[in-house]
Amino acid sequence: MTVLFGQLFTGISIGAVLLLIALGLALTFGQMNVINMAHGEFIMAGAYTTYVLQQSITGAGWSLVVALPVAFVVAGTMGVLLEILLIRRLYARPLDTLLVTWGVSLMLQQLARDVFGSPNVQTRAPELLTGNVALPGGLTIANNRLFILALALAAVAALTLALRLTPLGRRIRAVVQNRDLAAVSGIPTARVDRTTFFIGSGLAGLAGVALTLLGPIGPTMGTNLIIDAFLVVVVGGIGQLKGSVIVAFALGVLQATGEYLTTLSVAKVIVFVAIVAFLQWRPQGLFTLRTRSLA
Repeated sequence: MTVLFGQLFTGISIGAVLLLIALGLALTFGQMNVINMAHGEFIMAGAYTTYVLQQSITGAGWSLVVALPVAFVVAGTMGVLLEILLIRRLYARPLDTLLVTWGVSLMLQQLARDVFGSPNVQTRAPELLTGNVALPGGLTIANNRLFILALALAAVAALTLALRLTPLGRRIRAVVQNRDLAAVSGIPTARVDRTTFFIGSGLAGLAGVALTLLGPIGPTMGTNLIIDAFLVVVVGGIGQLKGSVIVAFALGVLQATGEYLTTLSVAKVIVFVAIVAFLQWRPQGLFTLRTRSLA
């Protein structure tokens, strides 16, 4: 039972990381149909924001607290600039957005190398997040993993409440369901798109802050994460937040189980095969958007 609960929590913690990475992508990809390959570099921007702040704020705990809102704003601003300068001209052309944002991601990676250097850098974790929590039965849970899980759940709760209870959330949902009808109804879709891109990119910045607690950061850290994020969004259902939550934790548990029974490489193959099999059975994803369209 100890091994079972240990692997279960490992899977949940992996799922929390996947969820934080994919949360913003679910918002932008679902609403705007933009394949943003630079999303990983917004994660990198959030991670490097934490690194920069630790150079001026001596306390690791305070620097982490400050880094969360600052990284959100930094990554969100980068997303808005990308939307204004490039994405705005490529709506309804998803393959073009893929190519353009892939080029932007390469440019941002090179910019990070020029500013911070090619070698990975390490940030200091607060002392409170460096230990473990001992549970009955000899089970231990890492504090940093618990923090990431709490951060992911808080982000999901805040985003869900914003989408359901605020005027901005209602406008976002209207644009997701029918962009043309929302536009003729008086909703400023361009402004909603910019706001959505800011929130989605800002969530990527939060994911970057969280990832600094798990290991070193480098210019290519986003490239290693973006594919997993897209898989979570696609399998969960385009634009379906609850689908992304369920799939992120399911894939995390599946990967943790595969790593325990086999190796890391084989576990990745198992997860990929499971995703392909699921999409063959249900290509629209776990959840779909209900509309009154007859098309």
